Amino acid sequence: MGILYIVPTPIGNLEDITIRSLNLLFSAQYIACEDTRKTGQLLKLLKEKFSTNPEEKVDQPQLISYYEQNEFVRIPGIVNVLKNDFDVVLVSDAGTPLVSDPGFRLVKACYENNIKVVSLPGPSAVTTALAASGLPSDKFTFLGYPPHKPGHRKTFYENIKQSAEIISSTFIIFEAPHKLRKTLEEISETLGDIEIVIARELSKVHEEVSKKTISQYLLYYKKREPKGEIVLLFHI
Repeated sequence: MGILYIVPTPIGNLEDITIRSLNLLFSAQYIACEDTRKTGQLLKLLKEKFSTNPEEKVDQPQLISYYEQNEFVRIPGIVNVLKNDFDVVLVSDAGTPLVSDPGFRLVKACYENNIKVVSLPGPSAVTTALAASGLPSDKFTFLGYPPHKPGHRKTFYENIKQSAEIISSTFIIFEAPHKLRKTLEEISETLGDIEIVIARELSKVHEEVSKKTISQYLLYYKKREPKGEIVLLFHI
């Protein structure tokens, strides 16, 4: 039996890759990835930056396209590869796989087929943002992206409010920049004009971590367009 390795990749700065992750990425026969072009480019950049001989020819792992919309189609093939004694590395476009990215169903299928799963530690926007937020970090609740439908989103924030009445926790959500203003307005409608930490472009050149009330952020983003990958954190 092969082994499924869950390998985190940098969320911005290439130097955040671990030596163990590098070794696996360049020794694996197969890499299952969300976007084969992005992962191919990542491998190229990592080789250029860390190889002692960037011109040296190395065997390129076979990249398997594996994303949310094709999971059910791809899983049987990946499991078959693992059963034939080949290791498979699972990566997402950035950060730790399965954290708001595909992978759970593949890991579940591996356990159902007695295939070993090894998860490597590494970059994650969740813990990076939490550590820099200045908010209580002994307990946190990560909720991924808010739902798409307006009715579901309202229930989502109401559930956060109810949860906060039971347990003291820092809440963490992801949001796309073009939805940020709307999300801030919705949070304010349910939770009030609370203080929120926004962490964006973590580990990149324009990294920013700031804390303001929602009304202050709405005024700030009225004059400028939100940019970059965004993590919202708040404690109520």
